[in-house]
Amino acid sequence: MSAPEKPKRPVEIFTLLAEVGRKEGDGLPDKASGAGLLCFASARDEAEAVRETVAVLKTAGMAVLDVTAYGTPEERRAQGHEIGPEELELMDRARAENAVVVAEVTLFEDKP
Repeated sequence: MSAPEKPKRPVEIFTLLAEVGRKEGDGLPDKASGAGLLCFASARDEAEAVRETVAVLKTAGMAVLDVTAYGTPEERRAQGHEIGPEELELMDRARAENAVVVAEVTLFEDKP
């Protein structure tokens, strides 16, 4: 007799902000000291979303320093966040591709 299968949790889309530092071959401009990357990650829970995002960014040669999770679209709306059509489109893409999508990159620069 085999154990009954656990029902799988549905896949959610999580909004994450990853901060990255510098690493040789990271693809950031020379003048940048790092960057903030707004990401949408497809996962079953927030911890999985963070792990997958870090893994994808490390594979891309990024030096991940910190990741802040902002939750699912429903959680963000409950916090008063407005989610525009462009964000929703990228979230749909992350869900369809079961992927991490980098939606925006903000470069950090040292003062001159």
